[in-house]
Amino acid sequence: MTVASVQIKLYAPWVHSLKEKRSLVKSLLAKVKSKFNVSAAEVGEQDVHQTAVMGFAVVSGSVQLANSTLDTVVQFIEDNTEAEIIEVIRRTD
Repeated sequence: MTVASVQIKLYAPWVHSLKEKRSLVKSLLAKVKSKFNVSAAEVGEQDVHQTAVMGFAVVSGSVQLANSTLDTVVQFIEDNTEAEIIEVIRRTD
């Protein structure tokens, strides 16, 4: 059994309130959860307006499948938001 996770830090310079940020984050998390069947949550910088840190995790029978799923999640986020990905941290156990 393999557990893999990725932490993605986004920068959204147009966000000027926590309400705007919450809307962006909730939308992305819901889309990713439903499309890829992964666990997802906002995991940091929750009080910072223009920065969002989201974490995604997947459990799989193989390292390759877990990493492939997380690669697809990162690409999906990059393609579906105007926010800039400024950091990606991966972990595999």
